[in-house]
Amino acid sequence: MTNNFLTTIKSLKLIEGCKAAQFYALSSVGVSSGASTSGSFDGSASGRPAPPPPPKTFSARSGSLYYPHAAPSTSGAFAAEPHLPCGLPVAAALEPRLDACLRPVDHVAALAASYRRVSAAAEGDDDLCDVYLEQHALFHSIGDARLLRRALRAARVHADDPHRRVVLAAWLRYDRREDELDPTPPPLAPCTATTPLLECPRAAIFAGVSTGVDTVCPCRRPPPPPATPPPYRLRRNASDAASELGDEGEPETIDLWFVIAEEEVACERSCIAALSKPLNTLLYGGFAEAHRDRIEFSRDGISARGMRAVSAYSRHGRLDDFPPEAIFELLAFANKFCCDGLKAACDDKLASMVRNVDDALSLIDLGLEEASQLLVAACLQAFLRDLPKSLTNPDISRLLCSPEGRDRLDIAGNASFAMYYFLSSVAMEQDMRSNATVMLLERLSECAELPWQKQLALHQLGCVMLERGEFEDAQEWFEDAVAEGHVYSIAGVARAKFKRGHKYSAYKLMNTVVGDYDEPAGWMFQERSLYCVGKEKMPDLETATELDPTLTYPYKYRAVALLEEDNIESAIAEVGKVLGFKMATDCLELRAWFYLALEEYELAVQDVRAILTLDPNYMMFHGKMHGEHLIELLRGQVEQWDMADCWMQLYDRWSAVDDIGSLAVVQQMLTREPGNSSLRFRQSLLLLRLNCQKAAMRSLRFARNCSAHDHERLVYEGWILYDSGHREEALAKTEESIRLQRSFEAFFLKAYVLGDSSLDTESSLSVVQLLEHANSCASDNLRKGQAYNNMGSIYVDCDMLDEAAECYGIALNVKHTRAHQGLARVHYLKNRKKAAYEQMTKLIEIAKNSASAYEKRSEYGERDHTKEDLNTATYLDPTRTYPYRYRAAVLMDENKEEEAIAELSRAIAFKPDLQLLHLRAAFFDSMRDHASTLRDCEAALCLDPTHGDTLDLHNKASKKAEPES
Repeated sequence: MTNNFLTTIKSLKLIEGCKAAQFYALSSVGVSSGASTSGSFDGSASGRPAPPPPPKTFSARSGSLYYPHAAPSTSGAFAAEPHLPCGLPVAAALEPRLDACLRPVDHVAALAASYRRVSAAAEGDDDLCDVYLEQHALFHSIGDARLLRRALRAARVHADDPHRRVVLAAWLRYDRREDELDPTPPPLAPCTATTPLLECPRAAIFAGVSTGVDTVCPCRRPPPPPATPPPYRLRRNASDAASELGDEGEPETIDLWFVIAEEEVACERSCIAALSKPLNTLLYGGFAEAHRDRIEFSRDGISARGMRAVSAYSRHGRLDDFPPEAIFELLAFANKFCCDGLKAACDDKLASMVRNVDDALSLIDLGLEEASQLLVAACLQAFLRDLPKSLTNPDISRLLCSPEGRDRLDIAGNASFAMYYFLSSVAMEQDMRSNATVMLLERLSECAELPWQKQLALHQLGCVMLERGEFEDAQEWFEDAVAEGHVYSIAGVARAKFKRGHKYSAYKLMNTVVGDYDEPAGWMFQERSLYCVGKEKMPDLETATELDPTLTYPYKYRAVALLEEDNIESAIAEVGKVLGFKMATDCLELRAWFYLALEEYELAVQDVRAILTLDPNYMMFHGKMHGEHLIELLRGQVEQWDMADCWMQLYDRWSAVDDIGSLAVVQQMLTREPGNSSLRFRQSLLLLRLNCQKAAMRSLRFARNCSAHDHERLVYEGWILYDSGHREEALAKTEESIRLQRSFEAFFLKAYVLGDSSLDTESSLSVVQLLEHANSCASDNLRKGQAYNNMGSIYVDCDMLDEAAECYGIALNVKHTRAHQGLARVHYLKNRKKAAYEQMTKLIEIAKNSASAYEKRSEYGERDHTKEDLNTATYLDPTRTYPYRYRAAVLMDENKEEEAIAELSRAIAFKPDLQLLHLRAAFFDSMRDHASTLRDCEAALCLDPTHGDTLDLHNKASKKAEPES
């Protein structure tokens, strides 16, 4: 059987592909950044919505249209298609993807400058909305979703016009789409109890409704009391929606008639004249009409019915009783005679009539023709809140993507950099190579006015053109971005030159960049390594990893180079270094290939299943084979487990702290029982542990939607609400679930929510009681072990160490391995430091590559052991900041100030972290370097403007710096 399988694999060129000449580039973007080979998955059965049809237009710099090739069919047996070039990548063909975002050379200086701009704008009259949008663009290179959302929220709060409020509210809603209980809520659906006020569609449109300060959403306010009837009212009849004054009017006030098509419309001259200066001049100025009581109006583009509506509005000042057709005529009349008040009333009324995308499509042309800003904003809101689906509508795509559409929107006051920034971000996420993406980025560059806006738009255009294979255009866009001051775009220029065959020119360019900076960044060496030959490449890759260990390309290149030297075990270990701190699908795929070459089919399938958990649509082998097909191909080479076997495997791997292995087992179980909500929930727990937030929320929403029982569904809804910040609503869900049926998960969630804040002893013990209730309900040892572990943590907080030790012991008895850490804490608090160290050693023996375990053990060891453990933790996970802070503090205690600063700077260079920046600022302050202290404080406050210790240090440093200045 093995020989037959290897024959099949060889027919697919999986092994001989190492020697193939084809070009293949693995993406270096991991799951955490939201990119993947196959794109995002929204939890629906169909996956991502279909990309929009390519608009029939030309790029400004491209002479040809780009039509993406259709994805190859994945139906049938791949063994029947031996022509597919599905080979392992060769080292020379690997290539990192350029980041399509602003990437400053010095993150700290950029963050500090951003903080100063925010402070200056807050004190002056500058536009804070644009400043926070710039901060949002800057945070992209850091990759922290919380910072990105905070910047967007701040921009929305300070947006002072309906258009930008609409754009930013829609953007916030789009970013939060994974948190929705309903996967596809209508675009303009009324807000629910958990909808953030800043996302409210009514608050975005109507300026007087909310500025972000009012805590009550307009959608949930009680209706206003009925208005007092005006003295004059319109009378309805079957033929006219609005007729002349009724019997209750006062005919003696009528002193003017407009004659329209032999029909006279009675009006009050003074009321009509009050509508605008042109009408006042017409009726009271030097024109002949000023002396007539009947004026011919048949050629002025308004019907008799419309003129009656004008007359009624001129007396009442309200549009409540008018049908849409009458308001259309009123709006045209208001534009023609400059009736600002009437136009604003019509605009407001028509905007309130937009309730869905169909309404928006029917009204958008009218709004654009009449330059009705609020109506157009309301229509745009419907389109933006329906992204990415709305981009597949040719009418909407034509309006948003084309230069003519932008011009029309601009006339109506609804074209902005913010809108095209949002639209292009969505388009790039869906399909970076599409024509729609190019056109939206071209509109973005047209709207760019500030330097950072030009840098972003031009750089992203270069990235997209590079992806499309239009290298000459890409080089021009990158060069324009460099001319605007974006240094990172030089890497794009070099890459485009390399693609065009100018390798030496690319090398010289990157060599110049490296030499221009005293402290070059890791990406500079990574990029230069692409253009090196032979042994020159490895030193650059080593330097890149040393300066920025989060770059995945150097690991992948070294791994494939080791594979080519027939050192597969070392290749697997090299790519495994990345997976120790970043769940990147491309690295998992690479390791799976290595396992195939080593004929370790069980481990290969495990990694493929982990990939499919992170991205169910992931296509392997040059995008030609779905992961499920590879698993089916390997079916005869791996042991087949039934559900009982899977549960045993899950128990063993969970106990061994093998998160990737546990994830693979759960994925296998879900292929058998896709509607098992309990398994979906466990999947979400594992994904959270692996720091895959979006994938975890998707699994949690799946669990909610698959629930067969109401009490289960309520628990999963509670978790979704809690994870999205709605603590009280989550508690309400747990109470309702417990009323329906007592269950482990309901009690556990309630205890978790109540225990997440500082509690007194009595409240803490009530949480313990809830966990005891949970353990009295039916569940398995995996979950009960977690409950006992949590109980132990609470007892430790209450200084009840014996009770804590008992709980941790019970947890260990059911193989909840992480309880070793809690028990070590108990030993330490009982002054048994050696026993604490031994407990953590037991955990490390099981979880061999756990950086957190080494970090925790360092607290209980002697100084030499502490240093060794922290160095190991940094080796396993260079993104953990505590080891850097500890080593720097030790160096500072030894009066090695420069070395302490260098230790912190080493981490800050690739991870600008609040605690690292604050500590370095404190060190600079002790060294009386006030300028550096202020810079680091400002950078830290850009990350968290409310951090009290940093604010105090900043104020202190500012006072010291004043005399010097």
